[in-house]
Amino acid sequence: MERSDLSTLAVFLAVAEERSFTKAGKRLGVSPSAMSHAIRGLEEDLGVRLLSRTTRSVAPTEAGELLLTRLRPALNDVEDVLGELSGLRDKPAGRLRLLVPRVAGTAVLGPKLATFTRDYPDVVLDITADDSRLDIVAGGFDAGIHFGEYIQKDMIAVRVSKDHRAAIVGSPAYFKAHPKPKTPHDLLKHRCINFRHGTAGIYRWEFDKGKNSLSVAVNGPLIVDDVEIVIRAALDGIGIAFVGEDKVAQPLASGELIRVLEDWCQPFPGFFLYYPSRRQQPAALSALINTLRL
Repeated sequence: MERSDLSTLAVFLAVAEERSFTKAGKRLGVSPSAMSHAIRGLEEDLGVRLLSRTTRSVAPTEAGELLLTRLRPALNDVEDVLGELSGLRDKPAGRLRLLVPRVAGTAVLGPKLATFTRDYPDVVLDITADDSRLDIVAGGFDAGIHFGEYIQKDMIAVRVSKDHRAAIVGSPAYFKAHPKPKTPHDLLKHRCINFRHGTAGIYRWEFDKGKNSLSVAVNGPLIVDDVEIVIRAALDGIGIAFVGEDKVAQPLASGELIRVLEDWCQPFPGFFLYYPSRRQQPAALSALINTLRL
C-alpha cells in the first residue's frame, strides 16, 4: 500500500470527529463530494472500511476508531511542528551555521557579536572559523563570509566591510640587512613569510598598479596559517609579510614596521556575507544580515 498523504488523513480525522461530511467540509473548506472521494480512496488503499455511512449519519467503524485513536495525536504533533517552523520564519530564532575565515571572524563578526546576541537572544550562532574556501551548501552551512573575489557567482552576496588594502611590511632591522624591494618581482630575492589558506594552499601575493596585475609565489623561512603569527614574525625581523593594512596600523605608526611597495597595493572589495538563495530565508539570517550590513 502506498502511504496516504497528510491531507487525506486530515480529511478522515475531520469527518470522524464531526460525524458529518457537511460539517467537516465547512471546517476544512472542502466540498463534501471531494471529501467523500478522498475517504473512498483511503479505504481502497487500506483495504478496510473506515466509516459507516447512512443518509442520516456517519460513524467510524472499528478500524476507523483504531486509526482515529492513533491519528489524532500524530496530526496534532505535526501541526505543532509546522507552527514552530512558521514561527522560525517570522521570528529570529534557532541555530544559524556560519563559515568564516579567521580574519573575518575578528574584523567583521567580533565587533557586532555583542549587539547581535543582545538583540536576538533566541538565535544561536554556530561559527566555524576556517580559512579554506569550502562549499557552504555541501558543508551544511547557512551562510559564509569571505572576500568578494572568492564568492561564486550563483551566491547572493551582501557587503559587510569597507574596502581592504594590503600592506607589505618588514622591520627596520630586516631592511637594514636587506635592500627594500622596488617591484613585486624583487620579493623573490627576499625572505618572505608565507600564509596558508587551509586546504586552498599557500597564498600567492597579489599586486595591482594601474592596469598591471600580477601574483608572486614568494619563498621564506616560515609558512603559517595565523595572521598574528605573521605579524609577530615580521616585527621580529624574520622576513617580509603581506597583511591587511588595518592589522598593522599601530606598528607602522610607531615605526616598528616599515611599509614597501605601497604603490602596488590598491584597495579591493572587502568581506561579503553570502548565501545560496533568497527563497524561504530564515529570519535569523535576515537579522544577521541587517546587523552586519554596511
